[in-house]
Amino acid sequence: MQTVDAALRGGADFLGFVFFAASARHIAPAAAAALARPARAQAKIVAITVNPDDALLDRLMSELAPDFIQMHGQESPSRVRAAALRTGAGVIKALSVETADDVRRAQAYDSVADHLMFDAKAPPGSAVPGGTGEAIDASLLSQIRLARPWFLAGGLDPWNVAGALKASGAPMVDVSSGVERGAGLKDPALIHSFLEAVRRA
Repeated sequence: MQTVDAALRGGADFLGFVFFAASARHIAPAAAAALARPARAQAKIVAITVNPDDALLDRLMSELAPDFIQMHGQESPSRVRAAALRTGAGVIKALSVETADDVRRAQAYDSVADHLMFDAKAPPGSAVPGGTGEAIDASLLSQIRLARPWFLAGGLDPWNVAGALKASGAPMVDVSSGVERGAGLKDPALIHSFLEAVRRA
């Protein structure tokens, strides 16, 4: 709860909860709902998933009722649209980016997702598709034009986020490992520092 409080005090607009068993940040929907309850008046609640099936989507909507479903796997544009229609929630589609071609391919999702998130590609053999601390080349995104505001993610922390915002022109940023003192262990002081750095950028 301390980390949720730190995020809210710092003015975070979104709070994400991970529902992917391979992640050190994995949490049960009921536990996430308890953490999210006091935050709903201040921030949007995001359920972070990887290739979720309909059963997981239904459970998340029943137990957590998130504002957004974040899809961080190999979901196709049609699957993203189907998830939005099934849940009634907004959808954030996360995309791994390493080259300019990866950025161009993202355009296919612009009309079906509420927001896109550009993350660094996970290293070979990684059990998770994101949140690994790998840094993205923010300059790849400097010329992108999308219908809706998008997120920059990938290796961001309190010390580099201002430069990444400048290089990319991103309207929003996402952080996970960059505010942790260990795998899956968020640090309230780092959360405060990160949000302060974003505010000053």
